[in-house]
Amino acid sequence: MSVQARNNVVVKGQGPLTLVFAHGFGCDQNMWRMVEPTFAKRYRTVLFDMVGCGKSDIGAYDIDKYSTLAGYAEDIIEIIQEFKQGPVVFIGHSVGAMAGVMAANLSPGLISAHAMVGPSPSYITDEDYPGGFTRDDIDALLSTLESNYLGWSSAMAPRIMGNSETPELGAELTNSFCQTDPDIAKRFARVTFLTDSREDVRQLREPVLVIQSSDDFIAPRAVGEYLTQVIDDCRMVLVENEGHCPHLSQPAACIDAIQTFLDQTCGHLPA
Repeated sequence: MSVQARNNVVVKGQGPLTLVFAHGFGCDQNMWRMVEPTFAKRYRTVLFDMVGCGKSDIGAYDIDKYSTLAGYAEDIIEIIQEFKQGPVVFIGHSVGAMAGVMAANLSPGLISAHAMVGPSPSYITDEDYPGGFTRDDIDALLSTLESNYLGWSSAMAPRIMGNSETPELGAELTNSFCQTDPDIAKRFARVTFLTDSREDVRQLREPVLVIQSSDDFIAPRAVGEYLTQVIDDCRMVLVENEGHCPHLSQPAACIDAIQTFLDQTCGHLPA
């Protein structure tokens, strides 16, 4: 099976950089449709669906491989190796950003910079980390999801999206969740909400941009501030936005933040 078919890889544009866009839980590459086209005018862009999501080859889904984030990171490494031209900037949403972090650490030098939208290295709060949820919260969320995935999706997707004045975005996220195979979604949810990537982000040496919504109950502002403290070269841009998907609800602000980051780092990226 080819990497392109496995992950439904779509390559556009040409330019001095390759921008690789990774989606989050319950989503697919279509979630970048308001952001990626702007960059395809100046750069090579690579979009893909994680195995089990979107139009990926569901026959490639392996329970053991994808029981941890490492399985998704291995796919990302293969995608970048096959389709990159020049330095690579990895643009990841939510758990997609953490998969990119793991890929960078597994294959040093492959990724030259990261732009993370709503990232969270761990969703569980402990004494020195503000994850936003207790372990009981996460266990309850996963229990509900596993017992009634479609009901969970209908209730949670609009909350995750926020921006109640544009209900069509919440409906879109609900539909995206509901189109994912429920068994795969349940397993991916456990990977998403139980993985602790704090040591992984501490190892990053590439420049990092964190795009943080001002009101995001999934990845609160304190998480973004934490990342700026533990990553050597990390800056945060706060976008006035309610919800976890500013690339859909505030795309212009995300485009501006990413382009400014590219302008500031392009000349310093290794070839």
